Amino acid sequence: MLHNEGDRLAKVVVCPPGEAYFSAADLKAQNMNAVPDRARTREQFERLISVMENAGCNVIRLEELEGHPNSVFARDASLCTPMGYVRLRMGLASRRGEEKWLWEKLESLGEPCASCIEPPGTVEGGDVILAGDVAFVGRSGRTNDSGVDQIRSILEEMGYEVRVHDVPGRSLHLGGVMSVIGPDTVVCSESAFRDDFFKGFKVIEVPIEEPLSGNVISLGRNNLVANSAESRLGIALLRTAGFLVHALDLSEFRKGGGGPSCLILPVERIQD
Repeated sequence: MLHNEGDRLAKVVVCPPGEAYFSAADLKAQNMNAVPDRARTREQFERLISVMENAGCNVIRLEELEGHPNSVFARDASLCTPMGYVRLRMGLASRRGEEKWLWEKLESLGEPCASCIEPPGTVEGGDVILAGDVAFVGRSGRTNDSGVDQIRSILEEMGYEVRVHDVPGRSLHLGGVMSVIGPDTVVCSESAFRDDFFKGFKVIEVPIEEPLSGNVISLGRNNLVANSAESRLGIALLRTAGFLVHALDLSEFRKGGGGPSCLILPVERIQD
């Protein structure tokens, strides 16, 4: 069950990088910045897995979907909620097909399907962040108006207060510039959000010069994972605020356009 992304991470689905991630024929179509280095990528990924497992998380590996380099970013094709998972619909055309691949894995784990996004709506998981009674939703190039309307209706039926914001700057997803890092605490890029968006939450703002500093994984119990290659100032601020930050070099995944939270699909979190 996942109710708040600031709670302790108990179960995640991940997709280790395979041949597709290293051999994309059209980088632009896949929204990739550069070809990743095989050895470095695999080393970085295994280090992330080790940190999560050492924190007590059950990490479930999913074999890469053939021909889909972005399947390494397991976050985006589904949304796990206390009522089951929501079948999302990808906004990037080259990622269509990842949805069914991930749904089948969730169903094999016994996760019930709660709802689904229908065409012409698109919603990607990086644009939906659950925070207790509040659901933050980003309107972006990947999550369109129809998708926002549909996910709002689905989540309101579950009892969430849904707050929608246009994804600021050049970020692909809302999760690129904000994360929930405690039951009532968020980290975000400074000056990127309207004042009322985080009403009721403690807010830690990280420098706008490091826009992806807002993309972290909460392991729970004030433990976080951040990308050391892009979040130096943000990591320092989080540590000053009392968080234990596992600073990992995840630069090879930035080449694919993603950050730490993009690499995991949280399935279960536990409230301590």
